[in-house]
Amino acid sequence: MAALQGSTLDAINSNQEQLLEQWIASLEANGATRNLKEQALKQETREFLQLLSEGLQSGSGNNLAGAGWEGVRRFLEKLSSTRAQLGHDSHQTVYFIFALKGPLFALLQAHYRDDPATLAEQLWLISELLDSMGMHTIRTYQASRETVIRRQQEELLELSTPVVKLWDGVLALPLIGTLDSQRSQTVMESLLQRIVDTGSEIAIIDITGVPTVDTLVAQHLLKTVTAIRLMGADCIISGIRPQIAQTIVHLGLDLGTLTTKANLSDALKLALTRVGGDLGPRV
Repeated sequence: MAALQGSTLDAINSNQEQLLEQWIASLEANGATRNLKEQALKQETREFLQLLSEGLQSGSGNNLAGAGWEGVRRFLEKLSSTRAQLGHDSHQTVYFIFALKGPLFALLQAHYRDDPATLAEQLWLISELLDSMGMHTIRTYQASRETVIRRQQEELLELSTPVVKLWDGVLALPLIGTLDSQRSQTVMESLLQRIVDTGSEIAIIDITGVPTVDTLVAQHLLKTVTAIRLMGADCIISGIRPQIAQTIVHLGLDLGTLTTKANLSDALKLALTRVGGDLGPRV
């Protein structure tokens, strides 16, 4: 079975500065250095080249899963996570590895110029090793990117469900967009927590910004209202536009247990009546 030779390692160690210079030039030429500071890039490339040398010395061959490549695997996982957070795409991230191929192949071609058979063997082994590193980078990048996306989605859900205190004892939650199962759960948790924190008696859920109300949306609303009542508070649904009212009737949905109002103003007036508040005369 073919193996990486000590002469290959010697060639890499003896020409590190040349490799680093050509590697960084290739990264810059292909736009893989966006949002990266020059000093940080130099440190990353130098650290990786050192880890590559240590991995080759370990005797693990080109099997990236070997114990000798643990340092490289950790480095690539950290690199992928950092690049994902910086907004780099997968091509920019994996090119950190593939940009090393050109300078490294050129070095080995010069080193084994009088031994074409060994050159072909070593190029193949190095190519397999860098390819497996690239695949590992892609896998960890995708996992990191998915984590970033999930966190952003959670943050957007929180921002899209603001619970506002309108009056002592009265909370309002304006909903905009589609109310699906995940968002409904977030709405319920946020609203119930605010009821506990403020000791409010009434919560107004305004659905003026909800484009459609179907059976699923109605079920979510009913569950939320039930949870609010179990907390000892009451709930008013506002924003029932004519189109939504007609849809509810056509679907045969039973919202008889809900207190509904056409707009937020009417809902607030009803809420204040119940808690004993007074908005004063209209101007």
